[in-house]
Amino acid sequence: MAVKLGAKRAGGDDDLAETHEINVTPFIDVMLVLLIIFMVAAPLATVDLGVDLPTSTAEPQARPDKPIFISLKPDLSLALGEQVIAREAVGAALDAATSGNKDERIFLRADKAVSYGELMAVMNLLRDAGYLKVALVGLDGRSAP
Repeated sequence: MAVKLGAKRAGGDDDLAETHEINVTPFIDVMLVLLIIFMVAAPLATVDLGVDLPTSTAEPQARPDKPIFISLKPDLSLALGEQVIAREAVGAALDAATSGNKDERIFLRADKAVSYGELMAVMNLLRDAGYLKVALVGLDGRSAP
């Protein structure tokens, strides 16, 4: 009896059996590419710039006939026009100055030495009083021609 080197399977057909496993190699390749993209893009998304708010190069808006200025002084006291007012009286003083018109624009100016948190506290006072149109006043930083 001679031994055959090539043998057929018992079923008689030469088809290979199906594998029911997921080929994860393409998935890993895609994930590595995405990882590299995010590693490169993440540092570009952060902004580390100094901010100097008191000056502006924007074109100044037309000044109204009787603007209403609220000033935040370096000692954190508030003034409506030239008159010093208490923080609790901001709403009543603005109502008197605007004749109750909550849509009138309020111009807020703060000293350069005042912290950002204090400026936001005054803006919250204005919002709580119902005045949502607040314009921040700064120095004109444009160079003269």
